[in-house]
Amino acid sequence: MDLFSKIRNFKTVFKIENIKSIKGSTKTLFVDLGYLGIISVFLFGFVSFLPLFCQEFSQGQIEKAISVLEKDKNLSFNGLVDGCKFVSPKKVMYESSDLSLIQKNSLESRVPPVLIASQVLGAMNGEVVFESQNQRDITEYIVEKGNTLSSIAVKFNIDLETLLSSNNLNKKSRIRQGQKLIILPISGVVHIVKKGDTLSQLIKTYKGVKEEIIDFNNLSSEGKIFIGDILIIPEGKMPLKRIASPQIPLANSYFIFPCQGTVTQGLHWYNAIDVANKCGTSIFAAAEGSVQRTGWTNRGGYYVRILHSNGVATYYGHLSKILVNSGQKVSQGEILGLMGRTGHATGCHIHFDVIGTKNPLSGHKVGSYLKF
Repeated sequence: MDLFSKIRNFKTVFKIENIKSIKGSTKTLFVDLGYLGIISVFLFGFVSFLPLFCQEFSQGQIEKAISVLEKDKNLSFNGLVDGCKFVSPKKVMYESSDLSLIQKNSLESRVPPVLIASQVLGAMNGEVVFESQNQRDITEYIVEKGNTLSSIAVKFNIDLETLLSSNNLNKKSRIRQGQKLIILPISGVVHIVKKGDTLSQLIKTYKGVKEEIIDFNNLSSEGKIFIGDILIIPEGKMPLKRIASPQIPLANSYFIFPCQGTVTQGLHWYNAIDVANKCGTSIFAAAEGSVQRTGWTNRGGYYVRILHSNGVATYYGHLSKILVNSGQKVSQGEILGLMGRTGHATGCHIHFDVIGTKNPLSGHKVGSYLKF
């Protein structure tokens, strides 16, 4: 075989060996990709179907777990309740852990939260944090068929006198289905601070205890109070002779309408009128003054309270957005915020309350339209 023949044979063998090597590598690559695909499908399916096997702990499950834990101290909460805890906007998710029983009525986790609620995240970004639920809030109750004043007092664990005094009722008063009643979170007396009120005066009037009033209402250690503050005097007693609320006389032109809209509810607690319109409707300062407080309550939602130079305060509740800050001076007609349905509200409206004088909207009948 000559030299050229040997060279041709070598090239042929080299090409064949390289082709075999490439085919082997390709085969290995396809096998690896196949395994990767199977793993990806498995992970996708696991994530997709995981919620079907997990659920939030229901109140019934927790109560059942507590009763079992009372009988057998060696059991853990995880062994009693099946399922996974997922995060909802108003809840905090806790890492799976053993829980210990405390005083036969609550469970304590042994690990810190691994996820936090949106309200806490808001605080991290410099936003104001509002409590989603406060057991010290005043609430409203709609009377149901068969209710009596006594049964309602028992239902909310307050004494009958508390229910009567907070709603300007007496033992002979009749209530009707659908009527709204103010419910205090504890037996006692509620007082709206007016011009000239002092804490020492209120303690004497309602037979309250200074430390309890300061603590329950989260007041400063000095007990400083402001016009328009809603104070609850724990275990306080309404005096036999009711205190007449002083009314500061004002000209009819002192206030302007806080907004345009339809009057949907006449005078109700405290001294308020409801005016409804589309969400986002501008809310205006009824008179010149200074923004005393802005914030949130479970009952009133986002609110603004303005103190006027004559000692009268106006309150604008259920706002969707607040556009002013505490301490800010505002002119009559200046925009304070936008109408909404925050807090306990069934529709877009403003709860316009006046402290210290007659509500200027009280002369307008339900159904009438307010227009500038």
